[in-house]
Amino acid sequence: MAKVVTGIDVGTYNVKVVIAELESGRSAPRILGTGYAESRGMRQGYVLSVPEAARSISAALNQAARAARVRPKRAYIGIGGLGLEEATSRGEVVVERGDSEVTARDIPRAVAQARAALPPAAVLNRRVIHEIPLRFFVDGARVLGRSPVGLKGARLAVDMLFITALERHMHDLVAAVEEAGVEVDDVIASPIAASFVVLSKMQKRVGCVLANVGSETLSIAVFEDSIPISVKVFPVGGADITNDLALGLRIIPEEAEQLKHGAILGAPFPKRKIDDIIARRIADMFKLVETHLKKIHKDELLPAGVVITGGSSALTNIAEIAKSSLRLPSRTASAAEALARTLELRDASWAVACGLTVWGGGEGASMEVASAENATTPLSSTWRWLKKFLP
Repeated sequence: MAKVVTGIDVGTYNVKVVIAELESGRSAPRILGTGYAESRGMRQGYVLSVPEAARSISAALNQAARAARVRPKRAYIGIGGLGLEEATSRGEVVVERGDSEVTARDIPRAVAQARAALPPAAVLNRRVIHEIPLRFFVDGARVLGRSPVGLKGARLAVDMLFITALERHMHDLVAAVEEAGVEVDDVIASPIAASFVVLSKMQKRVGCVLANVGSETLSIAVFEDSIPISVKVFPVGGADITNDLALGLRIIPEEAEQLKHGAILGAPFPKRKIDDIIARRIADMFKLVETHLKKIHKDELLPAGVVITGGSSALTNIAEIAKSSLRLPSRTASAAEALARTLELRDASWAVACGLTVWGGGEGASMEVASAENATTPLSSTWRWLKKFLP
């Protein structure tokens, strides 16, 4: 029996809803309907007004429901904005069995120790939404492969990546969706949701960075060995380019926005000047990305380079500027991607909403990401994921 899954991407400028059907034997969801509405009550990914945000979500949901001829009751939502952060820690435990063989029971204990080792500032007023095991160690030696079960040693250690969101923002976002008449099944970091659609297995395996250029934020997810190893959000986006054009050319923001997208023909400004203003701001954005890659020791070390998505990814020469700034291969995500083509993705700005439906189909487990949002205990969701790979 087919299952209907709904993904809701609440951005600063617009809300996108995708209703898809999951069929057995089909590699990707089949889109039944989509909805789009202007966002209200949002700022840099934060919910400023729950009632206004709920009205925008409701409008997009109604449009998608009419197209799909299905009224969704539950949904997966993406969370981004400046409240998204990461923290890493290590947990180490003594192996339980007397013969020193690592068992499945040792893994959640090690994960619990890693969570307990997080500095208080990393979890103050925050909610962990993803718990990602990066690597395991047995007696100090790194484990090659997915699972340490069956190996022998006195101690088991795990390096963990925790992705957190501001608890207040998360509560407000869930409240807005529920006020629109839909229950929330799970909350997923938007950069990770987008990766299901625009990144290939090969890109994730060899190493790449997915850059989502939104209206007021730039979010990145760095992948290596098929798992996300870092997530970061910067307070810059397409609106900053619009503001630069408005100030540099002495024009109103509305005109600058049209000029940015090439919607004004025969504009009384030198094209070279317009391109220079846009290029300078884009270069500044990717300098922030470069600084972060240096911090995690991955600058110039990601063979698959940078893949650019989001509402501002269609800007002229953005891929070339990213290539020059990061000294990595660079390209803009498009509907040419295999999964995006299967999903009939309109453009890269729909990647998050479509990716949420893929997550709802269970693909999150294959990405080695465990959501902690609906966990009954801090470890239960991580353990449910780990059991999929243990013998």
